[in-house]
Amino acid sequence: MSTPLTSFTQRSTPHALALFRIVIGLLFACHGASSLFGVLGGAMGQGGTVPTGSWPGWYAAVIQLAGGLLVMFGLGTRAAAFISSGSMAYAYFSTHQGSGLFPIQNGGEPSALYCWAFLLIFFTGPGAWALDRVFFGDRGTEATPTAQREPSAA
Repeated sequence: MSTPLTSFTQRSTPHALALFRIVIGLLFACHGASSLFGVLGGAMGQGGTVPTGSWPGWYAAVIQLAGGLLVMFGLGTRAAAFISSGSMAYAYFSTHQGSGLFPIQNGGEPSALYCWAFLLIFFTGPGAWALDRVFFGDRGTEATPTAQREPSAA
């Protein structure tokens, strides 16, 4: 038996996933834009930009900007989310993990949160309002299983 709350949440899930995807993508793209173009406080909040081609900062910023925009618009969402998640896992383990066991100790909370948020988007898909649906229809989404039919007697 379905309650009104359960029915509402089931109908709203694709829209909630889309809002989550849009917000996470926008925030991630802002990190990349700040590092690449010096806007929004600049690289690491210190102004300026990261040097072009520097490893890993410039490459991370490109992934942040491109991945964030793709996820935000829902275009190539799963691939962009997977790459973005991996980028944040790399950032966490290469930069933060050595300073302490937990993200609260080592300053790696943003990296850890983005990593897990993008991994969630990778597994759940873009939700509603994705450009993938406009350009490619529902090919990229999981088909809803249909009920098993009894074989017809012939």
